[in-house]
Amino acid sequence: MDRFADRRFGQFGAESGPNALDPHMLHYRNELLFSPIFQQISPPAVRWIADGLGRILSRDIGSDQFSLHFSGDITGFGWRSILDRRDWKALADAARSSPRPDPVPVRMKSRSGAKRWGVVRMVLVGEPDEAPLWYGTIEDIDDRFDPDRQTLAEALAESRQHYRWSVELSPQVPWTAAPDGAIDEVGPRWLELTGMPPELARGRGWIASLHPDDVGRTLEVWAEKLVSGDPVDVDYRLRLLDGSYRWMRARASARKDAQGQILRWYGTLEDIHAQKVAQRELAESEERFRLAVQSARLGIWDFDATTGTRTWSPEFRQMLGLSATEPATSETALRIVHPEDRTRLAGMLDAVASGQMPPHFEATLRVHRADNGALRWIKSIGWTSSCEAGRPLRLIVTFQDVTEERNIEDRIRWAATHDPMTHMPNRALWQETLEVMTEQARRSGESFGLVLVDIDDLKRTNDMLGHDAGDALLCGFAQRFAASAPADAMIGRLGGDEFGMLAPSLADSAALVAWSTELLGGVRGPYVHNGRSLDCSVSIGGAVFGEHGDDAAELLKAADLALYASKSAGRGRLTLFHSPLRAEAQQRSSMIHMARQAIADDLVVPYYQPKVDLRTGRILGYEALLRWQHPRTGVHAPDSIAAAFDNAEIAVDLTEKMLANVVRDVRRWLHAGHDPGRVAINASAADFMQHDFAGYVLAHLARCGVQPQHFEVEVTETVFLGRGAEQVEQALHRLSAAGVRIALDDFGTGYASLSHLKQYPVDVLKIDRSFVRNIEQDAGDAVIVDAIGKLGGSLGMEVVAEGVETVGQVELLLARGCAIGQGYLLGRPQPWAQEVPSPKSIAG
Repeated sequence: MDRFADRRFGQFGAESGPNALDPHMLHYRNELLFSPIFQQISPPAVRWIADGLGRILSRDIGSDQFSLHFSGDITGFGWRSILDRRDWKALADAARSSPRPDPVPVRMKSRSGAKRWGVVRMVLVGEPDEAPLWYGTIEDIDDRFDPDRQTLAEALAESRQHYRWSVELSPQVPWTAAPDGAIDEVGPRWLELTGMPPELARGRGWIASLHPDDVGRTLEVWAEKLVSGDPVDVDYRLRLLDGSYRWMRARASARKDAQGQILRWYGTLEDIHAQKVAQRELAESEERFRLAVQSARLGIWDFDATTGTRTWSPEFRQMLGLSATEPATSETALRIVHPEDRTRLAGMLDAVASGQMPPHFEATLRVHRADNGALRWIKSIGWTSSCEAGRPLRLIVTFQDVTEERNIEDRIRWAATHDPMTHMPNRALWQETLEVMTEQARRSGESFGLVLVDIDDLKRTNDMLGHDAGDALLCGFAQRFAASAPADAMIGRLGGDEFGMLAPSLADSAALVAWSTELLGGVRGPYVHNGRSLDCSVSIGGAVFGEHGDDAAELLKAADLALYASKSAGRGRLTLFHSPLRAEAQQRSSMIHMARQAIADDLVVPYYQPKVDLRTGRILGYEALLRWQHPRTGVHAPDSIAAAFDNAEIAVDLTEKMLANVVRDVRRWLHAGHDPGRVAINASAADFMQHDFAGYVLAHLARCGVQPQHFEVEVTETVFLGRGAEQVEQALHRLSAAGVRIALDDFGTGYASLSHLKQYPVDVLKIDRSFVRNIEQDAGDAVIVDAIGKLGGSLGMEVVAEGVETVGQVELLLARGCAIGQGYLLGRPQPWAQEVPSPKSIAG
């Protein structure tokens, strides 16, 4: 409409003539020409301006629908081409009858040649110093006029009502202003909106209704347009009747004379508050999105499927190391993507081009940054919007650099499947590989070898030299193990000192034995740590798939049994699985089961073997030996459950059962008036490690009312060598201080040094039966017995010889200064009896 107004007034404003300005005619003219309702929702129509002779000086088609039915230029007298001569006369008669005649019905020729009903409205308006002009519209009402339903008069009446309601319901306020910008008149809705009478709005009075923050900007725009004569388009907040403010849009165009001088301004005031609020909310939403994108370090790829335009956000370009001038093309993307991911990206780009992308998709690709070539992982998430027909309209993809996350995931994944010390695969990954190889071998009919390797005495290295030395030994062995492994081998660290290997090249027993022999020799070379040489030997167990097992669990069990056999046979050797190993394993399992049953059913029974003075035959005390009473098969020696003593938990439970029963028996002897002397109970390294052993023993003695002087604890030399040697020392000192005697059993057969006799509170040295057994035939054994006896005597310790079975042994022991013995000759182990055997019965 502004364009139309410029052309209209600029072209014909030079005409002049003394005419009065009729406000009513001007208002009607404004309704015809400036009503937004008319512009937006009226039927197909043409707005026009004509002179007094009926020549159309300017016209503007107000509806695209009008052009569908009519063609040709109606300016000048061209309008006659679409009207009958009868309609010309009707229009002329109407113009002569009144400056604002009633609407005139006409029949108009359409493009097709058919006639369509229309109505012409017009008003004659004169401005100061101008010739009067006709302002009017031609409205196509054919689609709303049904001759069978209504008369033409009724159609015109309905059209008038339609037009009146359109104008009255218009939310806009028409206004005019003088060339200097002073408001001349304003529509009636001004009063309804602001409560300000129109006469107060004239001139510059309307400015009082503007928001104070918008006054300066509005007047600046208005002043600029008054000089340039360009159309005005400015928005501001208008104070309403209730004191609130709403956003309004003021638009106006200037009518000019032939010289381009402004004659008058014609404008409208439109309520755009909802639009402004929506724009502000949209702007805030976009700002939040922008901040979210920045904070999340997201890049954006926007593809308009209609135009084929691709847009890459600055964040995305920075992510890829691309400059702002680099074209956003598929070729650019393919150039920087990792070669292994290029085919995948090309497929995605082809899908985009063909409109076959799914509504939502995700992908992670590798790219080499364009600026420095750095490899980065880029994660993309895309959304596709489509029209109702399903044709893609737009594709939005967000990108995030997830390189650090991927690196962290890789490190976590590596840590979950590898040993951090040796960097070898751990048991989980090795076991998974075993499962895969087993399945492949089962399908292909091929085979492979499985080897388990255990470092001998690693615990002793840890305990004697520290864990740093043990770790150095582990890593050194791992390097040699990996270097000696076949090229097709999968190796791993399965536990503390256990390693495993899977190798198709060791698919027969001969190859496995040959490789193991080579490894046994290769690992024996010294390992140096902090200038100290560390010795290493290994035990190996091997099995072959198909020959020793047909599934992963069975094969691993076979190799494990072979490894156990190597360790039991003296270590430092290879054992290839053979069937008897399975029977031995079943026997060990049976022993452990029986031991658990003996504990659970309280079947543990102490048997007492006397310690006798070899000179007088007097019983000095007893050693409590473990037996267990089977409900059907009777009494069993500890050998029947020997495997259970390798299980720390079971060993401790057996000791506790023995302790409870022995203390009970000693108390019963004492209550019966018999003194059994000192009764000894055996304790293992596991007893000292599981809990406060000394406190447990002393508390139990106190609860049962047995003095510690009646009690003795026997230990072997191995308890001094373990990781808890300091804990053992503290417990032994505490027991000794309370009156419990400490006996060192099997002296001379273990790894103890003489310093242990000074470090620990040992009261009794027990000579192992292996030295006593051959004392009559082996001079060497006799010398050892003599040395131990003299050593004990020099340190003030009691010396006891175990395994005394002949009178000759007694004589030799006495001759070498050992006066106390224990063995079958002196008394067999017996269960508790109320009467303590007398020395005479022992001598006899």
